[in-house]
Amino acid sequence: MNFKNKFFLTAILLVTSISLGAEEKLNEKPTIAVSTFSLYDIAKNIASDTAETFMILPFGVDAHSYEPTPKDMVKISRSNLVLYNGVGLEPWIEGFEFKNRALNMGQHVKLMEVGGDEDQHNHDDHHHGRVDPHYWQSPQNMILATERITEELIALFPKNRELYSKNRDSYIAMLKNLDEDYKKELSSCQLDTIIVNHNAFSYLANRYGFHTEALSGLSPEAEPSAKTMIKLIKFIREHSVETIFFEKFANEKTIKSIAKEANVSYDVLQPLGNITADEAKEKLSYEDIMRRNLKKISKALKCQ
Repeated sequence: MNFKNKFFLTAILLVTSISLGAEEKLNEKPTIAVSTFSLYDIAKNIASDTAETFMILPFGVDAHSYEPTPKDMVKISRSNLVLYNGVGLEPWIEGFEFKNRALNMGQHVKLMEVGGDEDQHNHDDHHHGRVDPHYWQSPQNMILATERITEELIALFPKNRELYSKNRDSYIAMLKNLDEDYKKELSSCQLDTIIVNHNAFSYLANRYGFHTEALSGLSPEAEPSAKTMIKLIKFIREHSVETIFFEKFANEKTIKSIAKEANVSYDVLQPLGNITADEAKEKLSYEDIMRRNLKKISKALKCQ
């Protein structure tokens, strides 16, 4: 092969390589970055395979304490859409400049103030004015979030309107069925209070007419006082409570010691800010975990 032929062959390979690289980049799926599991579940179901939907925090990491690495921040900033919980759950987001679209989903749902009038079913935290960030525990808020996320996806990728609308309708139908099942299952119970590790279930309690008593406030890292522990043990004994709950992302040592002292059983109640690595391997959905929670709450409240 002479020099001239070698030159043309090299040129063709170079142009082909550049073309293939450009085509590969053109065919890359848009990315959606999501900060909490519940919002991730919505976005993944609505976008389906038209986008790469990923969790900002790794499975098995507590949403309250997560801090993204510089590499994480680069990936987040380059995403076509970022969905975050808001309401102070992601302090790292303050001052962060997004390259593309970002939605604070806390602005599109109905929020409750801790200790306020709407939070009448919670008794463990009396810091008036603090907003409870665990709004995903309400199927009604999940419906509002689903509608808003769908609107945003249609605006960004209008060619997929029909698919997104169909997926939205299916997801909302699931949430409405879930809501009805919670109402039915918890409509007639002997007890009216569950004991939990931290105050992540007020939206659920407010919706379905039961109460929560928590070892700590909104943060699972908060250290409970001896007074609080004594109060809970007394409450458990006086109200014939048989099961109390902890969560995988918090230290269960205290709640287990209370269970031992009060001679009751303990179980895991999943608050759904994130899921564990094992739950991710099982490919559990928001609905799956909410239904598991329903069975445990119904048993703890001795529902008929």
